[in-house]
Amino acid sequence: MIRIEISLFLKNVPGELAKLTELLAGDTINIDAITIQDASAYVQNLFEARGKSLKRFASSASYSSMRRDSAQFALIRLIVDQPEKAIDLLKENDYLFDSKEVVAIDITNKPGEFTKITKKFGEEGININYVYGSVSDSDGKCLFIFCPEDVKTAASIFKDGY
Repeated sequence: MIRIEISLFLKNVPGELAKLTELLAGDTINIDAITIQDASAYVQNLFEARGKSLKRFASSASYSSMRRDSAQFALIRLIVDQPEKAIDLLKENDYLFDSKEVVAIDITNKPGEFTKITKKFGEEGININYVYGSVSDSDGKCLFIFCPEDVKTAASIFKDGY
C-alpha cells in the first residue's frame, strides 16, 4: 500500500522528539512507524553523490560546515494515520520537512517472511533505497516501510499481499 512518509530535521537535544510527538498527539494524529537517525549520515550521502557524479553541489567549505553541523540534528522519517493533517500542522508550527510516497507492507512475524518481500523487489528489478519496520509478538503482524526507486511498480506487485 502506498503511504506518505514525512521526513523532517529536529535539533538533536533532549525533549525535541517529545515536542513533536506531543504536537501530533494533541491533534489526534497517530504515528504508525518512525525511524530516527543522526543527520550526519544524510550529509555523508551528499558527499558520496558528489564523488560519484564529480559534480559539486556546494563549495568544499559548505560541505565541511554541513558535516560538522549535521550532528546537531536528527533526521526523522515517520508514517502517520492522517498525513495531510500532519503536514498542515507541521507547516503551522514552522517545521522544516518534506513528504514522499513509500510502500508500507504488513508482514507476518515469522522467519523468511521478510525474505519473500525483498526477493520480489529483486526479481522485479526494483532497488530499495532504505527500509524500516516494527516488530511484534510471533502471532502478530509487523509494519515495514520500503522506499523503492519505483514506488508505483512496487505497490502494484504487493497489492494482493506478498
